[in-house]
Amino acid sequence: MDVVVEDVNALTKKITITLPKDGVQKKLEKAYGKLQRETKIKGFRRGKVPRTVIVRNYQGQVQAEVGEKLVQESYFDAIEQEKIDPVVHPDISEPVFNEDGSFTYVASIDIRPEFELGEYKGIEVEKVDSAVSDAAVEVEIEELRREMAPLRTADRPVEVGDVIVVDFEGFHNNKAMKEVKNDNYSVDVGAGKLSPEFEEKLVGMKQGEDASHEVDFPAEYVNPVLAGKKVEFRVSVKEVKERVLPELNDEFAKDVDEKFSTIEELKASIRETLQEEKDKRAEGDTTDRVMLKLLEGHVFDVPERLVRFEVEEMIKNTEKQLEQQGMNLESAGINREDLAKQSEETAEKRVRGDFILKKIADTEDIKVTDEDMDRAFKRIGDQYSMTVSKVKEFFQSRDDLLPFMNEILNEKILTFLRENATFVDAAPGKKEEATEEAKEESAD
Repeated sequence: MDVVVEDVNALTKKITITLPKDGVQKKLEKAYGKLQRETKIKGFRRGKVPRTVIVRNYQGQVQAEVGEKLVQESYFDAIEQEKIDPVVHPDISEPVFNEDGSFTYVASIDIRPEFELGEYKGIEVEKVDSAVSDAAVEVEIEELRREMAPLRTADRPVEVGDVIVVDFEGFHNNKAMKEVKNDNYSVDVGAGKLSPEFEEKLVGMKQGEDASHEVDFPAEYVNPVLAGKKVEFRVSVKEVKERVLPELNDEFAKDVDEKFSTIEELKASIRETLQEEKDKRAEGDTTDRVMLKLLEGHVFDVPERLVRFEVEEMIKNTEKQLEQQGMNLESAGINREDLAKQSEETAEKRVRGDFILKKIADTEDIKVTDEDMDRAFKRIGDQYSMTVSKVKEFFQSRDDLLPFMNEILNEKILTFLRENATFVDAAPGKKEEATEEAKEESAD
């Protein structure tokens, strides 16, 4: 086997691999011989078709099949011989059966970027306040009162807290948006389940009243159908209902759940749940801050193909989200090329971040153990009420197991980084911002 390596750029190598005549011809002879024994062609008995006829009729098929086998059998030997460590599957091109009987093909390979590992232990990150305030508990209590309140028809203009029934249709550039249309749709005014601007404009309307409201949606709006568009909503209010809030006492706590005897028990349970949620958010926030510092301190080029693969994964996730709403990119008014361009920067950071994390894992000898796998399987089982053995059935194939193991490894690395971070108090201005954010969270 003859291997010629050329550097396309710092991260891509072009490898031309030529396999000698003897091995190649044996493969071809075997393939043609099998066809000659098994093929039946009009005018010839089975097994008696001349080789020249077989070659004339099946040369393209045989060369394609044999060429694929030759690549599969030789590629890994070639990169091992040249001590090349690819980070993604190669692009195979230019397969040729040469006149001298040899076989040549080209493999384009992306390799791991070389970079010096900078500071990663003791990274300074601002403390995340995870304390649960009494006000946050009261907000949850009030939400429960709202949920459990019976509704009665109200002969008055719409107020925040009402549940109203509307017909509405969205228009963009005076063109009806078929995905933004609903009849007899219930809106919990002020709950924020729809666009806050849309809900605000319903306040003050009366039963039987029609109106037209414009809402300018930001580019990052969660619904891709509306994101970045100015939409005119034509709305008709069909019914207005108000809540009759129950009294806040021990009987209310029992109505929420029989396990509570008093309102204080209910509040304690709510506080515990909020604390778990806030701790989880704080952990995620700390992780984001650590990764941001790592990315700022480690700037290097990454393989373009890996970035493209990550972009494709991001697009697939968007398509899945749209599919759950009964739509696709086209019906949502999303241009695939524009979405790919918008995703490139985030994809590059994800790829670069993964290289940084893996280098930290190598340096600190962080690995995935059998115990880590068992804990992860159990966590999934607990989440979906499944046995561990049943969960393991979903990870039988290598294609499913390797991404799962990579996810577990990244979790271990990030836990290590959080445990070794240096936490500092937020600047006074940022403390005020954090307080405002906490109030907004409580309002949500």
